[in-house]
Amino acid sequence: MVDDVQGNLDAANSYRRRIADDELDELIAGLPAIALEGPKAVGKTATALQRAATIHRLDDEAERSIAQADTSRLLEGEPPVLIDEWQRLPESFDRIRRAVDDGARAGSFLLTGSASPTEPPTHSGAGRIVQVRLRPMTLAERDIGTPTVSLRKLLQGEGGPVTGVTDVNLERYVHEILASGFPGLRGLADRLARAQLDGYIDRIIDRDFEELGRQVRRPGTLRRWMQAYAAATATTTSYEKIRDAATSGHGEKPARATTQPYRDVLERLWILDPVPAWLPTRSRLARLSAPPKHHLADPALAARLLGADASTLLHPQPAGPPITREGTLLGALFESLVTLSVRVYAQAAEARTFHLRTWSGDREVDLIVERGQRTVAIEVKLGQTPEERDLRHLLWLRNELGEDLADAIIITTGQAAYRRPDGIAVVPAALLGP
Repeated sequence: MVDDVQGNLDAANSYRRRIADDELDELIAGLPAIALEGPKAVGKTATALQRAATIHRLDDEAERSIAQADTSRLLEGEPPVLIDEWQRLPESFDRIRRAVDDGARAGSFLLTGSASPTEPPTHSGAGRIVQVRLRPMTLAERDIGTPTVSLRKLLQGEGGPVTGVTDVNLERYVHEILASGFPGLRGLADRLARAQLDGYIDRIIDRDFEELGRQVRRPGTLRRWMQAYAAATATTTSYEKIRDAATSGHGEKPARATTQPYRDVLERLWILDPVPAWLPTRSRLARLSAPPKHHLADPALAARLLGADASTLLHPQPAGPPITREGTLLGALFESLVTLSVRVYAQAAEARTFHLRTWSGDREVDLIVERGQRTVAIEVKLGQTPEERDLRHLLWLRNELGEDLADAIIITTGQAAYRRPDGIAVVPAALLGP
């Protein structure tokens, strides 16, 4: 069944443009099919609707039944044709791929998906359907100020003067951690936002797992595992230790065969968003650690799973399962908020984001943004002014990489952006942008 997008004008008029929109505009002008991927409620459909002329909603049972009977109907309508929630009918992906092979024009198809399907398409679509990740809203997209430092320019080696002032303070960053970057939650009163986040988590446990073909026999165990993962935010804690923390005080530890599917399904739902380790092949760096750094799709989900509120974060109190970390929970969640933003800015610059840690743990850098042979190293520090000890890993990496390191910055909760005499840039989180 084909719907006219005119019926969605009210939603379109209230749309807040995202950083990914520029990327999509560029891609759709030259490519026949683009798939928008990301967790539920991140804004994929709203973003696609800014461009789509025809919609096929596969989360509607009646439309899905018709499309299943004849997938060629998905090609009908004025382009761009949007296949919404395509994973509900994996054959739709194959149908679009074949249309691309048959010579579909640029801007023909948009697909959105909130999960990887239980039964994947016959072919991956590589080279035919370009995948674009959509994440929750960054600090630059939340109208809390105007960024003055561009990650893209830093990658291009255009460091130069680093300037700008913001009035965003620690309390506002705490608010942004808790308020969430899901577009539909923006502007809600605190209690309403908490209720929505609770409902989001409940849906994952009670419905999403089952929809992906994985029955949850013990919902309490899954919830505790998610809480332990949230407690491991911004760490490289092993999954074995997360499993131990999830079952602490709750009797016998479940087998790995029980908890491994949790990780698999949550990754398919785009709820887990770990940062991979940086393992460069061209540099002299050796003996780097490979485990990912743990992050949820939105730090607000981690805070809600742990029952953390502004008081808990600003006046540190025990929260959640016992996970060893350096620093406070607020520090970890602030790093997660910055990481979310940096990954979006990096994607806009056609760059990838990693973290660096040596096997011994004596050297680590929170974020490595890499495009080609250009690298920007980023440390995240909860504080207004970095101390000398906060710089040591960045200075070490600059010595190791030489000219390959385009820039090195420390992200803070301070008010002013500036460049230190040693060349390290100090940038408040609210002043960093794409």
